[in-house]
Formats: sequence, C-alpha cells, structure tokens
Amino acid sequence: MGRAFEYRKAAKLKRWGNMSRVFPRLGRSITMAAKEGGCDPDSNAKLRTAILNAKAENMPKDNIEAAIKRANSKDLATLSEITYEGKGPHGSLFFVECATDNPTRTVAKIKFNFKKSGAEMLNNGSLDFMFSRKALFEFNKTDDMDLDEIELSLIDAGLQEIEEEDGLVLAHGDYKDFGHLSNAFDELEIELKKATLERIANTPIEFTPEQLEDIQRVVEKIEDDDDVQAVYTNIG
Repeated sequence: MGRAFEYRKAAKLKRWGNMSRVFPRLGRSITMAAKEGGCDPDSNAKLRTAILNAKAENMPKDNIEAAIKRANSKDLATLSEITYEGKGPHGSLFFVECATDNPTRTVAKIKFNFKKSGAEMLNNGSLDFMFSRKALFEFNKTDDMDLDEIELSLIDAGLQEIEEEDGLVLAHGDYKDFGHLSNAFDELEIELKKATLERIANTPIEFTPEQLEDIQRVVEKIEDDDDVQAVYTNIG
C-alpha cells in the first residue's frame, strides 16, 4: 500500500484524534444516509456503511441511534452535500467534501481557510480529471483467507484492485459498484473494518517530509470547519 496509505492513516489518526470533532461528522453522515434511504440499515446500504464506519471509530451505540432518529425529526435542517476544490503549496491539490445547511456560509469559510493557509480555491470542476471516485473497503486478513480466491469472487462485483500489507487488506472499485461490492463482501462473510467512497488522485505526487508538513497545515486549517466531512489530496 506504500507511503501514501501510511500517510493517510497517520494523518487521519492525528486529525480525528479529537472525538468532539469526529463524532458530529460521523453523525451527519448517518443522518443524511437515513434521510435519503430510510432508517433500516438492512435495506439501506449507505446507512449500513455509515454505521460501519462510525463503529470503526468507536462511536457509541447511543450516538449512532440518536443520529438515525434525527433523520425523522421535523426540526432537522436540510443538509446538502457540496464539494470544493483548491490548490496549495508544492503542487498540492485538494478536494473537499462538505455537509451543510447553509452553502453560502460554507463557501465563504472554505475560501477564507484556503487563503489563510496559503492555498487558493478553484472553480468547481477544475480537478474532476485529477481525481477518481472510488469505493474502498478495508478488512483484516485471517489465516484461512485466500486473497486470490477472494479477488476472483469480487471481480464480477466490480473489484479493480486488491492489495495487502501487514495483514490489512485494501480493496477498491469504481464508486458506482459500491453496492455490488458491499453485497459481495456480505456473501463471502468477510467482516469489513471500513467501507467508504473516497477520491483518489489519478497522478499522485511524492512530497518530501518538509513539503508534507506544509500540506498538512492546509488540510488541518480546512478541517477546522465543522461543515467539512473529508479532505482528499494528491499525495503519492
């Protein structure tokens, strides 16, 4: 999986170490999924995935159930999923996903945070050709697993690549095949650690440790905004 995978993992642990930040973000994902496809995770793959990812971050059961219930609340503000794009130091690129009930407020804050951190916002669509949206799945490899057989079983569901390092397996396919792959993992009785849609750089760049620190400062500044759900970069 290499340096990029390890960097993303370490950066996530650093940024999401504060549970007062991560739980509200996970909660919004659960609420939006329940609002969109219903409150039954058995029939709502998006909700099932949001719950899985919340549990992976040790979000308490009561918080998860409360987030689902909020989807039926008459007082629930209408949340929209919006993306923003930008470029920063050393040729770094940023794709920002937000969930907001006030797009005007959010775009102003994102633009301000980009500028304050030495980056700049781009017009939406500028980086469409630079990132691909992928369905990503993580699970632990057990002694009885044959990854070659698992790969063959998942190809028809849309699997594009599978790789393993130190017992952690990362599998991905096109985002449109997310549901098919989720069902295929269920049929194989593989317990997933994570299942999500992410944006992966088509041409990742290798940065020096010093450059990564500059880029990380931009990411952290953008993620200070409570409306931000995820930030993706072209780190290789």
